[in-house]
Order: sequence, then structure tokens, then C-alpha cells
Amino acid sequence: MARIIGTLSTSHIPAIGNAIAKGLQNEPYWKPFFDSWPPVREWLAREKPDVVVFFYNDHGLNFFLDKMPTFAVGACAEYVSEDEGWGIPTIPSVRGEPKLSWQIINGIVEDGFDPVMCQEMAVDHAITNPLLLMFPDAKWPVTIVPIAINSIQHPLPGPKRCFDLGRAVGKAIEAWPEDKKVLLIGSGGLSHQLDGSRAGFINKAFDTECLEAMVSGVEPLTKYSALDVVEKAGAQGVELMCWIAARAAMQGDVKELHRTYHIPISNTASAVQLLSHSRAAETAKAA
Repeated sequence: MARIIGTLSTSHIPAIGNAIAKGLQNEPYWKPFFDSWPPVREWLAREKPDVVVFFYNDHGLNFFLDKMPTFAVGACAEYVSEDEGWGIPTIPSVRGEPKLSWQIINGIVEDGFDPVMCQEMAVDHAITNPLLLMFPDAKWPVTIVPIAINSIQHPLPGPKRCFDLGRAVGKAIEAWPEDKKVLLIGSGGLSHQLDGSRAGFINKAFDTECLEAMVSGVEPLTKYSALDVVEKAGAQGVELMCWIAARAAMQGDVKELHRTYHIPISNTASAVQLLSHSRAAETAKAA
């Protein structure tokens, strides 16, 4: 059976891709963020996940205001990187894991969700930047399953709905009969607002609450509505829903292996957090 081995949550700011392309990783502005990644890459090299399931938000590449699904699941054999307007260099295409995609789609439909099923899907910086941060050589040792969560067009799915989605996805993964290691990624956040009268808004106290909840269990965050999150984290801080869904998919006790939090990167409170699954740790120890 498939095993969920951990959850990695990270900011995915477009400027990260430009910094990588221009070799700015050691400049003072960028160094605190990029210094977050060597421990993550060491863990990846040791644990060797087979599949990465991304909970992320599409930035107008596949969906726009005229057609915006609440949830969409990629079921492609290959995902092509496309520039959605930030001038970020594209990356080599990434192999999909269609069998797991359909396992997840069937499972979450049975659990009361109605996802858009995408057999053609491009990927933007919400996926390409984390991939480059994990595997800087752009030689992808993993396949991926993208799960898009609407964070643009109201009404937005709130923390409770995204928590329930994560639970359903996790159950479907663990029922997948393939003997593969699965890593969950929550891509986006934390608090930030890019426009309007609150442009540049950052809420360190709420970010800290969320980071702590990722360790102890994110169910307490479901007391908030989607509009509560907009108020507390900013209009774009609702990317937190991706973190909640990813963490909810990993049940049981977890261990926090790594955490960094840095203000600001491109008007965003950036964070990187790695959690391991207790059952994965027990299996590795027994082996």
C-alpha cells in the first residue's frame, strides 16, 4: 500500500523563480529564504519519495474568473510548465501519476466532493518553484499529482472544507495498492496582500498560530471562515487553505523536522516547514 511519509509546506512567490534564474540565492535579501532548503533536500535524498501530491492554487494559467472550479485534480501523464506572465523561465516537463490521480478522484467523489478532472493541465510557479527548490538540477526523481484549490474567485472554500478535502485525499492515497512513498505539499502563503489599501499586510501572530497548528493538528483552524482568513492573513493569504488540506491528508502523530519563517520576501511572510509522518518513521526504523 502507498505510504504518506511527510508534509512539506512552502511559499511559492514568483520572485523566487526569478532569483533562481539570476543566481541570487546568496544575496542578503534572498539568503534567509534559500538557506531554508538544504535540510529539506537532505531529507528528500534520504527518504526518496516516489510521488508528490501538490495542494496549490492556479494563478490564471488553467482557470480564470470566467471558469473557476473550487477544486480540480490533474490526471495527466505529463505536466508542462508555462509562463503565466511573470517572466519566469519554464522548467522541463514533469511526469504525472495518473493511476493515483484517478484513485484520488474516485475516492473524493465517494466522499462528497465534485472535482474538475483535468486530463490536460499546465503548471505554474506554485508547482515549478517548489520543485526547483527541492531538486535544483531540474532532474525530477518524482511524479506529481496536482490538486488545485480556488483562492481567487469568491465564494472561496473555507478551512473546514479544505480540511475535509485533505482528509478524503489522504484516505484515498492510503488505499492506493501501489508500494510507493507519497509526499504532500502545501504550496503558498503565508500572510500577504498584494493590492488594495492593505497592500503589504503581514500578520506574524496569525502565521505563528498556523505554523504551530500544522504540528499539533490543523483542525482548530477550521473554526475560521474563508473571510476570517482573508481578514487575518490578507487577500492572498488564503493560500493557507493549501497548507490545511495537505496537513489534513496526513493523519496520526507527526514530528516537525524543520521550520523557517522570514519577513518579508516580495511583501510576503515566507515560510518553509517539513513534517514527517510517525508511521513512516516507525516503518523506516523497523526496516
